[in-house]
Amino acid sequence: MKSEGYLLGIDIGSSSVKASLVEIKSGKTIISSHSPSEEMPILALQPGWAEQDPEMWWEHAVKSIRASVSKSEINPSHVLAIGISYQMHGLVVVDTYSKPLRPSIIWCDSRAVSMGEKAFNSLGENFCLNHYLNSPGNFTAAKLRWVSENEPALYNKIYKVMLPGDYIALKLTGETVTTDTGLSEGIFWDFKENGIAHDLLTNFEINDNLLPKVVSVFSKQGELSQEAARELGLNKGTAVSYRAGDQPNNAFSLNVLNPGETAATAGTSGVIYCVTDKNAFDIQSRVNTFVHVNNEANAKRNGVLLCVNGTGILNSWLRKQLKGTGTLLDYNQINTIASESPIGAKGLTFLPFGNGAERILKNKSIQSSIHGLDFNNHTQAHVLRAAQEGIVFALKYGFEILQEMGLRSNVIRAGYANMFLSPLFREAFVNTTGVTLELYDTDGAKGAALGAGIGAGIYSSSKEAFQGLKLIESRKPESSLSEQYSTSYSRWEQILNDQL
Repeated sequence: MKSEGYLLGIDIGSSSVKASLVEIKSGKTIISSHSPSEEMPILALQPGWAEQDPEMWWEHAVKSIRASVSKSEINPSHVLAIGISYQMHGLVVVDTYSKPLRPSIIWCDSRAVSMGEKAFNSLGENFCLNHYLNSPGNFTAAKLRWVSENEPALYNKIYKVMLPGDYIALKLTGETVTTDTGLSEGIFWDFKENGIAHDLLTNFEINDNLLPKVVSVFSKQGELSQEAARELGLNKGTAVSYRAGDQPNNAFSLNVLNPGETAATAGTSGVIYCVTDKNAFDIQSRVNTFVHVNNEANAKRNGVLLCVNGTGILNSWLRKQLKGTGTLLDYNQINTIASESPIGAKGLTFLPFGNGAERILKNKSIQSSIHGLDFNNHTQAHVLRAAQEGIVFALKYGFEILQEMGLRSNVIRAGYANMFLSPLFREAFVNTTGVTLELYDTDGAKGAALGAGIGAGIYSSSKEAFQGLKLIESRKPESSLSEQYSTSYSRWEQILNDQL
């Protein structure tokens, strides 16, 4: 291992872009910056649609990287490798000049549900689940089919189809490449054939030459171009040596790499992600299986993911709607106010499903709703607590699906970030799921940086890369609290079932 120098990790979210510089020798983050200061806009031209301009991601990547390099005052030549984490499932289409032809149809956009369902029925449920471990659903391939049917003139101009991380890598290197992990998240990957999902592409009438060349997750995937280096204030030729979707990368950042290990995150969306050595799938396709970052021919590693779209976005929405003394509440204030309410929020119940079709609900879009509101008894504190509990209960609902598949976890690891910063959220999560929660000093940008270190050969192994990973807090369920949360969860589940 080279002991001197730094690694740069970029995390392309739907809310903001974060860039972190990690010291190679210690594995510690020395500086992080994010842009913009408020959430990036999501364009919704119709209900259920969600789009973002890929150039906006690049604009904020440039700002956050330049800010981190400037604040650190390091010599740009000491940045030895770059890694990318990115929001999953988004569709980016570019022309022969590498210019986006339209805004990206991002992860929470629901417009292609019917396209995926049609292919699921046409190809056969058993075929899809055995080959793709998922229904085609509302993922990237189905979104591309939507474009071909609804925007044929634009579709005919497409040179390459990419995921958000592939586009950022293109801006960095000028190279159009992707990974097997990325293709699997778009349902472009056939697990049984261990290659491109040709049958699905044929069904969608998509030519596989639209897909970029496949490279390894941990590899020198390209070098920083002169143009990108000038924009970022870095050195031409710096290796770009890792990319992964945000959830596989979150698991990687927590050193969740082996069968039976489980990671969680609670940002805009909420996820629980279990690693397995099997081609596992849910027969109702309510959770999804993707190729994990460390998958190898002789050591299968897949990640089974449950996702709740309406997680931190609900907390963010409430923050914007509920004002204190003329100003927006900050999240610490929200957490403090919410903790004034008892467990169960005096019977107030929140369904958090207001951010597109929910996979755990079989791709239904039932929207968010509040139940049991009593104007004489409920306050702001009850609303805020009910929202956080509702998010946890939705994760519990999905966690039970994983358990039905035999994916049982005694410990879940998470980064000390986003909603896991809330003591109330942590308490509810532990005592509702019944597992031990371990919180670590890591995040997506740091994980991407460490991944780049492995991909560039700077670290010889994941063990070496994670030498600096520190446990911040470990919390176990408490029987008295678990009983109270169990009662509240049962009420929540009954209300949800009534809506389905």
